[in-house]
Amino acid sequence: MPPAGQTLNIRSPQERSLPNPVRMARRGPSKARTGRGAVGRDQTMKGKTDVTEASQHAARYDKTRYDDQIEGAIARLHAEGRYRTFIDIERRNGQFPHAVWRRPDGTEQDITVWCGNDYLGMGQHPVVLAAMEEAIAATGAGSGGTRNISGTTVYHNRLEAELADLHGKEAALVFTSAYIANDATLSTLPKLLPGLVILSDALNHASMIEGIRRNGGDKRIFRHNDLDHLRALLKDIPADVPKLIAFESIYSMDGDFAPIEAICDLADEFGALTYIDEVHAVGMYGPRGAGVAERDGLMHRIDLINGTLAKAYGVFGGYVAASARMCDAIRSYAPGFIFTTSLPPAIAAGAAASVAHLKHDQSLRDLHQERAAVLKLRLKGLGLPIIDHGSHIVPVHVGDPVKCKMISDRLLADHGVYVQPINFPTVPRGTERLRFTPSPVHDSSMIDALVNAMDNLWAQCALNRADMVG
Repeated sequence: MPPAGQTLNIRSPQERSLPNPVRMARRGPSKARTGRGAVGRDQTMKGKTDVTEASQHAARYDKTRYDDQIEGAIARLHAEGRYRTFIDIERRNGQFPHAVWRRPDGTEQDITVWCGNDYLGMGQHPVVLAAMEEAIAATGAGSGGTRNISGTTVYHNRLEAELADLHGKEAALVFTSAYIANDATLSTLPKLLPGLVILSDALNHASMIEGIRRNGGDKRIFRHNDLDHLRALLKDIPADVPKLIAFESIYSMDGDFAPIEAICDLADEFGALTYIDEVHAVGMYGPRGAGVAERDGLMHRIDLINGTLAKAYGVFGGYVAASARMCDAIRSYAPGFIFTTSLPPAIAAGAAASVAHLKHDQSLRDLHQERAAVLKLRLKGLGLPIIDHGSHIVPVHVGDPVKCKMISDRLLADHGVYVQPINFPTVPRGTERLRFTPSPVHDSSMIDALVNAMDNLWAQCALNRADMVG
């Protein structure tokens, strides 16, 4: 035992394992360190620390290089003619597709929007606006939470019921965008179906690619709309392995259709699930606007349908429609659904009103197709190289990023026509294009103005006139 007034100096096993300087710091100052030798040792240690800190400082990454690298990346986009310019426009309610362009110098110009995704002009439809105004008056602005925490309202439930009915499915699940719906669903499915192999069309949208990439599962990429290649890939996968074929109904850059029936036949033959993105078709195709699968009588053969509320329906958000069991599993496992605030009630109300209205307004769909057909006919008459696969999308092939941007800029500044250039990486290099999206609210005088402007600028830019491509 120690003498009276003293305590045992017992170190714990954890303290004994610490380096000696750390133990000394834990115990506090020591009498032995008050001598000259201790001071000398302290000075030596301090000198070594200074040298170490100086060498670490010298090896530190020069932070000015971050700005240089970022500037270089942006400069490359400018040099390649791929820098994306955000045009400041304000659409005029009740006057679509007219809008006001606010130039960088603050001046304004009236323009006609020819590249919008409000395909049917529903963003200004009185039925949609009335539903949104009523919901705002009743509930205020935001939803107040995620779907799990106070963010599910009668408006969200009504919207999901409308969407399930639209697609003839047991249930639907609303997301904050179709991008998130694709990403969240496709990244979650391998968690629900261990060993799942996803077979994806080579031209699928970035949201599908990202969801498939992030899920950590196995994947196969088949050449665009190539059924022989898809069959060969399916045959190479063992029969007892779960499979899913992911594709779009209309590919938005070329406006071409997927061979939906043939893909469903392959899915049945090899026991695969089917996942279709109908983003550029819902509202516009089929007797009730459910998309190309409905038009072709194939909805019952599709397991999961992705769609958007922000294009033909003119509002905001996205969704998937499927069996009740599938929607429940996605709802329960997908982080992109669980951990994000739900759509504002007014948005959900407007979207539900738009979906319900377009189930019965075939005349609007007919007029939309008529306008697209007229524009394609007029552009073909000029000998412009349009890509025509029979859809409502009208791409005009330019094939040069700088000239594509030049024509877009001149159309806007000189003719009041707004169409965004489409360059790499959205489309492959050498296939740069202008992508027109005529709508029922584009009248014949607007088509005349566009065609005359294109005729003039095509000649000024010395671009070839050729038969349609694609």
